[in-house]
Amino acid sequence: MIDSDGSQLGVMSLRQAMDLAEQKNLDLVKIAPQATPPVCKIIDYGKFRFEQAKREKEAKKNQRVVEIKEIRLSLNIDTHDFETKKNHAVRFLEEGNKVKVSIRFRGREMGHPEHGLEIMRRFAETMAEVANVEKPAKLEGRTMLMFLAPKPVK
Repeated sequence: MIDSDGSQLGVMSLRQAMDLAEQKNLDLVKIAPQATPPVCKIIDYGKFRFEQAKREKEAKKNQRVVEIKEIRLSLNIDTHDFETKKNHAVRFLEEGNKVKVSIRFRGREMGHPEHGLEIMRRFAETMAEVANVEKPAKLEGRTMLMFLAPKPVK
C-alpha cells in the first residue's frame, strides 16, 4: 500500500485500504496487480488519467512516421538523370524517409537483368555516405527492387 504522498504504508487488507482512501476523499488504484501481494496506491484517479493522457499526447507529438519514397530508374539512364535521381533520394533520406529504388524491365530488357543489377549497385555505391542498403536489389517479376534507409545520426 502506497499513500498519496508516496510513503509506503505496508501490507494491509482491502477493507482497511478502502477505508483509508475514503477518509482522504481519494481513490484506491491497483498499480501492480500481478505482484504478490498486489500494489495499490491512494490517488485522485481523475487527475491520474489526465496526466497519463497528457504524457501520451506529448509522446505522440514527438514521434515521427517514416514514409517510403520511391525512385524509379531505367536500364538506359543517362548520367545527368542518374545524378538527379540520386539528389532526390538524398533529399528523401535527409528528411528521415526510406527510399525504394525500382527498375521496371520492359520487353527485351528482361533478357539482361545483370544490367539492372549493375545500375542498382552503382546507385547504392553513390548513396553509401547517406544511406544503408536495407534490402539488396532483387528481381521480382518484371521489377527489380532495392530499399535504402537513412544512416543513423551520430
